Amino acid sequence: MKISLWPNSSRPVSEILAEARWAVDAGWHGVWVADHYMPNTGTEERADGDYHEAWALLPALAAVTERVRIGVLVSPTTVHHPALLAKRAATIDHLSDGRMVLGMGAGWQINEHAAYGFDLLPARERVDRFEEAIRIVNSLLTEDRTTYDGKHFQLDDAPANPKPVQAKLPILVGTAGPRMLRITARHADEWNSWGGPETAIPKLSLLQTACDAVGRDFGSMWKSSNIMFDVAGKRPAAPGRGITGSPEQLRDAFGRLAEAGFDELILPSWNLGDSLSERLDALAEIETDVLRSA
Repeated sequence: MKISLWPNSSRPVSEILAEARWAVDAGWHGVWVADHYMPNTGTEERADGDYHEAWALLPALAAVTERVRIGVLVSPTTVHHPALLAKRAATIDHLSDGRMVLGMGAGWQINEHAAYGFDLLPARERVDRFEEAIRIVNSLLTEDRTTYDGKHFQLDDAPANPKPVQAKLPILVGTAGPRMLRITARHADEWNSWGGPETAIPKLSLLQTACDAVGRDFGSMWKSSNIMFDVAGKRPAAPGRGITGSPEQLRDAFGRLAEAGFDELILPSWNLGDSLSERLDALAEIETDVLRSA
């Protein structure tokens, strides 16, 4: 199972890039950033605090790293037009020499939609719009011209060049809902979840059901889970988003996820310290005490 890093977009840009370079030096698989405009409150309440824009960070990540994949977790189709997503992703694939992964989602964070006037829509319509968007993105990334006449998007003989460096630029979707999982199985290359073994592993059966329903080979879907590590209770993780334990217990969790079929573990550094030095020390501890011994 591959290991990737997820720096916090609220940190100074210099620190985000330093964490990315650490991941390269450590031999990790990828570096991810979130696509949000403000911290989440769970309601329409606005939240102060820095939050760097994901698509502005990605070219910088491409410039300061080698080898590792770079991607966004995930860009909401409530905010980004599919043509813009496709063009950005293809361009960053060229900037990174074929290392870009496009994460897409239907949109969910209430306060940023309310604050900036993005229409969140009821759940069914939101998923309808997402399905149109992912179809369009796939077409723009692979076909010479795209024509699409949908309820939410219309394209007329639209070109999208240059194509990505990769023969197939991966599209990732993070979801757990039955209909979204079927759309993911039909149109995406990768699936992303949250949590440790108790939370993430049961979701694999839901993905299997979705793949079976649309005739997709379950084994062909790249599967990743995001999980915060709290070694020995020193760095508490957000409820439901991480696991606490000794290095041995964390190694066991890592092994269970790998055995269950996950291909990638994405480790947010959000809980690993306020300063860059604290976070780098914590990452080095996790790398030495947990991952190298797993």
